[in-house]
Amino acid sequence: MVTAEGETSASVVVRGEKIVGVEPFGVAVPDADVVRLADDEVLLPGLVDTHVHVNDPGRTDWEGFASATRAAAAGGVTTLVDMPLNSIPPTVDVAALDIKRRTAAEQLFIDVGFWGGAVPGNVPDLRPLHEAGVFGFKCFLLHSGVDEFPPLDTRRLEAAMREIASFDGLLIVHAEDPAEIAQAPTAHGTRYGDFLASRPREAENRAVRRTVDLARRTGCRVHILHVSSAEAVPIIAEARDQGVGVTAETCPHYLTFAAEDIPGGATQYKCCPPIRERDNRDRLWQALRDGVIDLVVSDHSPSTANLKCLDTGDFGAAWGGISSLQLGLPATWTEARARGFGLPDVVRWMAQAPALQTGMRRKGRIAAGHDADFCVLAPDEEFLVDARELHHKNAITPYDGRRLTGVVRGTWLRGRRIDLDSAPRGRMLTRQDT
Repeated sequence: MVTAEGETSASVVVRGEKIVGVEPFGVAVPDADVVRLADDEVLLPGLVDTHVHVNDPGRTDWEGFASATRAAAAGGVTTLVDMPLNSIPPTVDVAALDIKRRTAAEQLFIDVGFWGGAVPGNVPDLRPLHEAGVFGFKCFLLHSGVDEFPPLDTRRLEAAMREIASFDGLLIVHAEDPAEIAQAPTAHGTRYGDFLASRPREAENRAVRRTVDLARRTGCRVHILHVSSAEAVPIIAEARDQGVGVTAETCPHYLTFAAEDIPGGATQYKCCPPIRERDNRDRLWQALRDGVIDLVVSDHSPSTANLKCLDTGDFGAAWGGISSLQLGLPATWTEARARGFGLPDVVRWMAQAPALQTGMRRKGRIAAGHDADFCVLAPDEEFLVDARELHHKNAITPYDGRRLTGVVRGTWLRGRRIDLDSAPRGRMLTRQDT
């Protein structure tokens, strides 16, 4: 058994949907059905991925609740939180949340919660969304990529923060500064370096500074999404030392790939903010080691093949998003073990910390009283990624053809092994019931 505290031999006792005890290995439990792991397997808590674009309803040809939760389960994820944009309508009021919940019903192979959105003009909708059970509110500081989810300027950002602070909610921020990007070269053509130059580090750094300054002023809790610039890390660390309520995440693709290695025209690697240079990647790993970056989540943002412009390889025209929901655990573990980290670190980043950050009290740990959500992992087994064999709706990922370590051999949700050939039995979660 692997927890954030370490590795041990144990017997995990489950009754119904809950863990009722963690006992010494081999303890006798009367009338129990025993599931014994193979010698090359370990038991992890089910992963919690709090950054997933399911795109349902409205763009279900990009993904969908059935395909996304299948992929998540196959990758050891037992809980995800769906982003408020790329679906139509976006989740910016209670009516849209109700539509999303009706769409998700009967499709979920794992448990799913929802983020709300903060957009211009919806400050009056934030408290009702909070009371309806969303886990927090996402905003953009520049164009989101879809017109129906517009960004917040500084004045509107502060207004949203003050409202969210009034009920101790959480604001999660896509932090890139539009003025910096407007001054940068325009993304175009097949050279990855030209695309990288169009989304400079200073755009991210400047947006993070503005966000933490406003958090300091308003008292709003904030979370910085998908940190790609290592230069933003000291800004976050200083704010936290000063008592600002700020947390941060990064993603497997920023920890795996390096700009110098991305081939021309390989638009499957395009995401915003972008994958940066090798030295920057190493400093993100150091930020995880130092505890400044708290969690690792997928930012699964899929699209159809035509939107990735694979035929032209034009980074300027292609949709920006990495498809990786099923691969987050092996991708992160492959790179982490090469840098001297252990599985307890991965569990902390990908299960315990995301659960804590969203206030999920019964997820992300193997402990009495928690949901009996488990991932059975063969940590030393290698495999070659074939995008066509993944459960994602579209077979596009930069991991295609990459050799990874760590095979998920089973995923358990609330005490029962997930069978992807049976009827789905995941639940919709609210902030109040987790």
